[in-house]
Amino acid sequence: MATPLLVRNRNYRLLLSAGALTNLGDGLMVLALPWLATLMTRDPVAISAVAAALSLPWLLFALPAGVIIDRADRRTLIARTDMLRAAIVFSIMMLALAEPTPEAVWVLAGLAFLLGSAEVMRDNAAQTILPAIVAPADLEAANGQMWSAEQITGQFVGPPLAGLLIGAGIAIPFGLDVAALVMAAGLVWLITLPPALRVSSRFWPALKEGVGYMRRDTPLFRLAITLGVINLLFSMATTITVLFAQEILGLSAAGHGLLLSIAAVGAVAGSLAAPWIASFIGAQASLFVALGGWSLGYAVIGLTSNTVVVGASLFFFMAASMLWNVITVSWRQRRIPGDLLGRVNSIYRFFGWGSMPLGALLGGVVVAFVEPDAGREMALRAPFLLAALGYGLLLVYSLFRLRLR
Repeated sequence: MATPLLVRNRNYRLLLSAGALTNLGDGLMVLALPWLATLMTRDPVAISAVAAALSLPWLLFALPAGVIIDRADRRTLIARTDMLRAAIVFSIMMLALAEPTPEAVWVLAGLAFLLGSAEVMRDNAAQTILPAIVAPADLEAANGQMWSAEQITGQFVGPPLAGLLIGAGIAIPFGLDVAALVMAAGLVWLITLPPALRVSSRFWPALKEGVGYMRRDTPLFRLAITLGVINLLFSMATTITVLFAQEILGLSAAGHGLLLSIAAVGAVAGSLAAPWIASFIGAQASLFVALGGWSLGYAVIGLTSNTVVVGASLFFFMAASMLWNVITVSWRQRRIPGDLLGRVNSIYRFFGWGSMPLGALLGGVVVAFVEPDAGREMALRAPFLLAALGYGLLLVYSLFRLRLR
């Protein structure tokens, strides 16, 4: 019987543990950050601006981040970025301790932008370093385990814990996030890796080389564009989830956290089952299953007011999301040459994640546009229904144009 990856690979254990800690903090922020925004204002556009600011750096900085990652010691870069994130979250904690005012939401948006900028560097570096830590044959298992650990801490533990902590004080979840980030940085410092091949050319030639690779790889480019539309629709709906939970489902912070935990259970199930599903029906069919699951999940949410039904829909939605992630991330890590991985991965995520701030703003705009004529309830349902339609159209496109080879 083969020795489990966690037992035989020290560096992987450290990276997995650090990722679990940072994602615990991210899970706290998933609920605490928008909840803090709702204490400052009920304006859906202002609340969506905070979410947009957090994801906007993917559009602005993903390309240069890739060059930096390929030119730097990735282990050191991850550790230092986690410390920087801890400092930014500490500033948000201080803002949470102050008296909430409508004007303060824009300060919160500015801090969210700084936090998102640091996350661009950290997340890209962490995903890029994995092929240097595990063997190619272990990538699906490693990615599945990492996604599972991240979802358990980031969605299953983090949001409900934040909901409970908010009852004692809105600033407490941010303080716990600071501690988690500092501990994660310490674990990454303990990773030992052999010297890696780094890019020695100047910035613009190095970036041009990565862009050229992406342009020549048609399946990779199409997958990146598809992910951009996927994340735009996801961000549009997710931004409004906090208002949907409060006003349609009537949930408290603790109840909303529990709902997100149900979604996390689905994510864990999906990430653990993904290698088996891919081996059974194939990677290509797995992508189609994910797109169909997303469309059905959001359609159900947009048409119901039953919390149990919403929870079940989020369960299957997140299971489909993890299936997509495990398949596509492992495929990219094998496909892209190691000396180009940081740049091409960042270019891929520029397309795939750069659409998220646009989707976040679109969610607020859709609610504001629909509300005067259709009422508040229909306005809060509209982003989910539009996203369901969009995922259905993407499925049709993918059946004819999206091929992994």
